[in-house]
Amino acid sequence: MQSTAPLSKAKWLNQNCACTSLEKKPLPELEEAGALFSQTPVFISTDDFKNMEAQIQALEAVIGSAAFEQQVLANAPQIAASGVGPSSVFMGYDFHLCEDGPKLIEINTNAGGAFLVDALYRAQDVCCWNGEPAGNEAFAQDVINMFRNEWRSAKHGEELKTVAIVDEDPTKQFLHGEFLIVAELLEKHGIKAVIADPAEFQFTGGKLLHNEVQVDLVYNRSVDFYLEQPNHAALRDAFIANAMVLTPNPRHHALYAAKQNLAILSDPLHLAALGATPGQIETLSLMPKSNVVNADNAEELWSARKKMFFKPLAGHGGKAVYRGDKITKKTWAHILEHDYVAQELAPPETRNAKSDTETGTTPLKSDIRIFTYQGNMLLAAARLYLGQTTNFRTVGGGFAPIYVT
Repeated sequence: MQSTAPLSKAKWLNQNCACTSLEKKPLPELEEAGALFSQTPVFISTDDFKNMEAQIQALEAVIGSAAFEQQVLANAPQIAASGVGPSSVFMGYDFHLCEDGPKLIEINTNAGGAFLVDALYRAQDVCCWNGEPAGNEAFAQDVINMFRNEWRSAKHGEELKTVAIVDEDPTKQFLHGEFLIVAELLEKHGIKAVIADPAEFQFTGGKLLHNEVQVDLVYNRSVDFYLEQPNHAALRDAFIANAMVLTPNPRHHALYAAKQNLAILSDPLHLAALGATPGQIETLSLMPKSNVVNADNAEELWSARKKMFFKPLAGHGGKAVYRGDKITKKTWAHILEHDYVAQELAPPETRNAKSDTETGTTPLKSDIRIFTYQGNMLLAAARLYLGQTTNFRTVGGGFAPIYVT
């Protein structure tokens, strides 16, 4: 039954405020990436925003515990045993704002878009609301401090000199423009930066080299999370030999982003057994309940499928995910043959958004991404979209600024 409670200020604004906030003449960083941005801001209540921050703190505490680490790493690939020290740059916590509060649906260790979101906040115009933007005026310096801290955390005493931004065929990546912003910022602070494909590196003489230049730190944007592909051989060998700092690295993915962990983090009994405090368990009680699909629970999950969302354990970017009420017998057979997690549906709030190409407004789904480092927020942004999962194809959609009301 639909709630009859009065709308909060934020919900009312999301339904009724048709204002736009993106400057018609955006910053240079946005000129080639304009299609990635919505001109409509998203409003979040102070209580919901604080709730998301509290969930992140609780998750960081649980995931950082020795008991959780021991259990998860025991079932992770061997390479995840390496990489102790660094904390993972640009952690991404993704939430849906639901009727009963914000629900964390996923954690990402190589979350993209932070640099573009920072530029988006700097391209905001004045509108009629009274809210606090979730931007970060110190973002650039925070980023430099973060990379240098990753370098120091691996017990390197000398200065960070060279950073490689790595992804497969980087010039063809959807967020290649962001790689350019990262490189420019690093160079501005005296750190040499290269953008490279994993296959362009050599590990020789105990050093990771790119065009004969030694690389100190690799900012990893690849989705080969455990460096299993042949083109990652040099990076894998250098990482295992502790010849460079890799961030995020396989250890981070195993602890934070492996989707099977959602089954642990959303189970109060399991959390208690791991030593989580009553307060932490209560804070995480909003998380959608998740289960790894297996032969023992297959029949039960099939019966409850219309209230579930199915995600592949090895998936990323919304690929091969299925909403339960759309699943056919053929699709279900595919799920049973592969490794999947079933997560309770957490329908996102909608935002009535405008676009340059259509009149009026369109109700778009909103997904909230909070970028963090060591549990502290760097930036927050919404992603507006239509469809089963977030995307940047929706007219009027894309990254949107958040205003806390």
